[in-house]
Amino acid sequence: MARQLRIEYEGAFYHVMARGDRRERIFEDDEDRELFLKTLGEACEKTGWRVHAWVLMGNHYHWVLETPKGNLVEGMRWFQNTYTRRFNLRHRLWGHVFGGRYKAVVVQDESGGKGGDYLATLMDYVHWNPVRAGLVMMKRGRGLLDYRWSSLSQGYAVAPGKRAPWLETRAGFSLAGREDKAGGRRRMVEDLERRADAGMCAGDGEGRQGEVERTLQSTLQRGWYWGSEAFKEKLLGKVKSMQQRGNRNYRHSEQGRDIGMKEAGEWLEEGRKALGLEPGELKRTERGDLRRVAIAWAIACKTTVSQGWVAEQLGLKTAANVSQRVRRFETMKDKKLSPEMQAWMSYVKIC
Repeated sequence: MARQLRIEYEGAFYHVMARGDRRERIFEDDEDRELFLKTLGEACEKTGWRVHAWVLMGNHYHWVLETPKGNLVEGMRWFQNTYTRRFNLRHRLWGHVFGGRYKAVVVQDESGGKGGDYLATLMDYVHWNPVRAGLVMMKRGRGLLDYRWSSLSQGYAVAPGKRAPWLETRAGFSLAGREDKAGGRRRMVEDLERRADAGMCAGDGEGRQGEVERTLQSTLQRGWYWGSEAFKEKLLGKVKSMQQRGNRNYRHSEQGRDIGMKEAGEWLEEGRKALGLEPGELKRTERGDLRRVAIAWAIACKTTVSQGWVAEQLGLKTAANVSQRVRRFETMKDKKLSPEMQAWMSYVKIC
């Protein structure tokens, strides 16, 4: 059977979910969960992703993810490989952490006021996961905020200054009809808990919303999109266009790689100019010259291109050499760096 094509375009929304290999745990403890979120934050910085909702369960995770640059596949490749490597290193293991392909259902975005309840219902679905899993017992006086590992507890329920910078909450508050103020945040949580207590989170509610919940759960298990028939037709047009361009390989995305390469080239050129290197000097500076490493560090921070590509472009021999020198560069004290190098690092960090 052919693998399902990953549909990528600028501004796409997805429900992303992945389980552990053989349904085993992907987190052993809270330190793993913190490591997962740190890695997700780095992926967002590299790709420009916006995470609108998330929850971490024992052997899987859920995200509501927006890709302004149309780079889902390339970003997911970096994220899952990086978390797997870090998890295995921490626990002295080897092999797969995630089982099979991650699931990415394309979602219709009605945050601008058009369309149905698709994005709003999906975000509720994500935040209700601990209730469905029995980790939050509404009938026993427990609340959704008693489960720490979700964007509801760590994002929507707290003041903006306490949220991860990669969590985008504006659409979520708008869809819930609440303001991002103390009272609005409290009422948003209370409304979710009231509907969960009424059985909405399990698709047991009555009326149209209950039917929407039941349809969503079925779609996320077996479907490839969540939206209207018009949205489906729009997506099929994108699939046809991708196939006409020769994109028949369902295993990777040329589009995502092209975006990553373009961004890496732009960072390379910016770094060269900022650090006073001529084009021909990129591969010829002296061994102790940190300017090439500073550029490699910026590319590693901001893009998903391979370290092999960086090594080739900057004359840094091998991918392993790039990795080693970038790690050393990150730990250097400011007093060892020139003013122009410090200015470059500050620029990269704020972009």
